[in-house]
This record gives sequence, structure tokens and C-alpha cells, in this order.
Amino acid sequence: MRIGRSILTYGLLSAIAVLMLIPLVWLISTAFKSPTEDIFQFPPHFIPVKPTLENFVTVWNSNPFGRYLFNSTLVSVLTVGLNLLFCSLAAYPLARLNFAGREVIFSAIVATILIPFQIVMIPLYVLAVNLELRNTYLGIIFPAIASAFGIFLLRQAFQGVPKELEEAARMDGCSELGIWWHVMIPSIRPALVTLAIFVFIGSWSDFLWPLLILDRPEFFTLPLGVSNLAGTFTLDWRLIAAGSVISILPILIFFLVMQRYIVPTEAGSGVKG
Repeated sequence: MRIGRSILTYGLLSAIAVLMLIPLVWLISTAFKSPTEDIFQFPPHFIPVKPTLENFVTVWNSNPFGRYLFNSTLVSVLTVGLNLLFCSLAAYPLARLNFAGREVIFSAIVATILIPFQIVMIPLYVLAVNLELRNTYLGIIFPAIASAFGIFLLRQAFQGVPKELEEAARMDGCSELGIWWHVMIPSIRPALVTLAIFVFIGSWSDFLWPLLILDRPEFFTLPLGVSNLAGTFTLDWRLIAAGSVISILPILIFFLVMQRYIVPTEAGSGVKG
């Protein structure tokens, strides 16, 4: 009975995974198809008859994709770094320090997760314009330097660190900032990596805010560059698919590099229960 249930569960999960992967496989297949192949034939052929890199070369040479790639990389890396810094600094006192109104402040921060970005978009835009952040890298990063989700995630991670480690560091004369940096940050590495992955993917694929804050092509990120392909090539889906694959590839590489660090830490290995 248990074996049959496991087979059914894994079979259902495998079917869902295949359905989720079909659009990605079709996208990659279309990017490698030659102009003579019908990309809309039914049933679809996922293996190109004559694979070619011509679509990628055309997209790269006809648009400043190198610049778009640099902009997206710079913005995403800075966003991840600032998010980890500010979220961890905000989460540490909410998790480990006792002060009046701590729970109220935390509840108010978490409640902001329910507010859609479209509601705060206009006030953020007005503020960015008043700060003269239009067409700047800082203007792109500005709304994402911290997040309520990141504070919530890291606060929960900080609460899981044994108090004995904190007390031992305090007895050795370590300051609160030193405890945060030398004890807490190494102890919540998996949570930091998880947050970094979420922030990187969100920043890399963000389209709406860069569209609002930018009107100079030299600051365009990859999502804006890919959107321009529709007008440049009058909806040539092969070239649009090639541009989309170029924009997706760095996310996959980042995830593959970072996932090795999502492992349990040994923060409590030296603490007797």
C-alpha cells in the first residue's frame, strides 16, 4: 500500500515537472531552429532538424546585448549585496534583542508583504525623480535594497541559532555588531544563500520598475532589451527565443553555483543539549 502511494506521488510530481518544463524546452528548441523550420507545427518537434547558432549571433550583433548583460549583472549583484546587508541588520535586533515594541514593528514589516508593488509604484517613482535617480543604476536598485520577506526569513534563521554561542561571544567581550558579524552571519549561511537566490532572480527578471525609471538605452537591463526584440525583428520568434535564452542562462548559472552552499551549518554542533 505504501509503495503504491509512493509510486503515485512520484508519478504525479514527475508529470507536473514535465508540464512545467515543456515551455522552456520549446523556447530553447525555437532558439536553435533555422528560418526554414516551422516553429508552430503540430505536434511540435522539440529537436531542431538543422540546429544553428545564427539566431544568437543575429541578436547579439544587432542589439547591445553585451551592455544589457553588464547592466543586469551589476544591478542584480548590488541588489543582492545590499539586501543581505540591510535585511540581516534589521532582522538581528528583531530576533535577538529585547526592546519595547519589537513584535509590533515586526508585525508591521511582515504586513507590508500584502501590499502589491503597483500600489507603491507611483510614490516610489515620485521619490526617485525628486532624488534625481532617473536613468541611474541606483534608481533601478532603489526599491529593492531591502524587503519584508528578507527580514522575515533572516529573523526566523537568527532565532534558530543557539543562545549559548551568543552568550559565549558576549562573555569574550564581543560587541553586538561583532556578534552579528562573527557569530550570527556564519550560522545562518543557508538562509542567506536562499535569500540571495530569490533576490537575484527577482532583480534579474524585473521589468516594470526599470521600464518606469529608465528611458536611456545605455541603462537598459536584459528584460527591457528582450522586449525591444519584438519591434526590432517584427515578432521573429526564433530571435526573440534566442534573446530570452541569453537572459535566462545567467540565472541558471547563478542557481547552480549557489545551491552547493544551501547546506545545514554546524552552529550548534559544539553545544550540548
